Amino acid sequence: MDIRIYTRDEQAKGHFGDGEIVENKPIGFPREGSVVTRVGPLFYWAWAKSLKTFEIPLHPHSGFEILSYVLDGTVGHRDTLGNVQRVTTGGVQIMQTGSGAHHAEELSQDSELFQIWFEPHLATAVKRPPTYNQYDHEEFPAEVVEGVQVKRIIGPDTLIQLVTDSLMNDITIPAGHSYSVSLPAGYAHAVVVVEGNGLVGSNPDHLTEAQSMKTGDFVVASAEVEGNTIYQATEAAPLRIVLIQVPKDVDYPLYRKS
Repeated sequence: MDIRIYTRDEQAKGHFGDGEIVENKPIGFPREGSVVTRVGPLFYWAWAKSLKTFEIPLHPHSGFEILSYVLDGTVGHRDTLGNVQRVTTGGVQIMQTGSGAHHAEELSQDSELFQIWFEPHLATAVKRPPTYNQYDHEEFPAEVVEGVQVKRIIGPDTLIQLVTDSLMNDITIPAGHSYSVSLPAGYAHAVVVVEGNGLVGSNPDHLTEAQSMKTGDFVVASAEVEGNTIYQATEAAPLRIVLIQVPKDVDYPLYRKS
């Protein structure tokens, strides 16, 4: 099991307008400065925060599957497919951009969201018609396992199944508790620490030897053989992470970042 932690200083930075929206990017575009440029077909991950209400104007996308997950506040969406929608805390907007569409996003003041791009086989994806869907927080399946709250966002038993091989969960671990997540051989976990501090490791008997992580860190765990990653909250406060599972390699050509 290989586990690496990337701090905010190792992630890209970005902004819109005159700084009305600021971004930290665990996975960025070329020349933006992020150490991680992709994790398998996980192509891009930005954590955006709005200091004022601001709209990112209409702009085009094609091929990629683009998910916006609202951590806090309200996010508006409009597109050339005729959709005009708003979603609030815990909600998701998902565009499978296919042959192409333009969209605009408006973040209300003090809103936060993740925008995440997944890469299917682009030569096939661009032949499909573009789609847009959104879901409110209450619609997603969730469970509590020994005090750990798990909200399932992408996966076979959730509202969202992407063409790209992927799973996505929002996990909150109570203070002093740990949570073990299966990691299949040939796959990786990409994890952003949303809130709290903790440890991450692969040996449940020696978590004292695990690596420390804190709010804003980006954790990438990959496995050659099947195993588990274990996330533990400190005694001081709960730990919230958003975890995405993707294959390390796929059987189609990936877009070359340059």
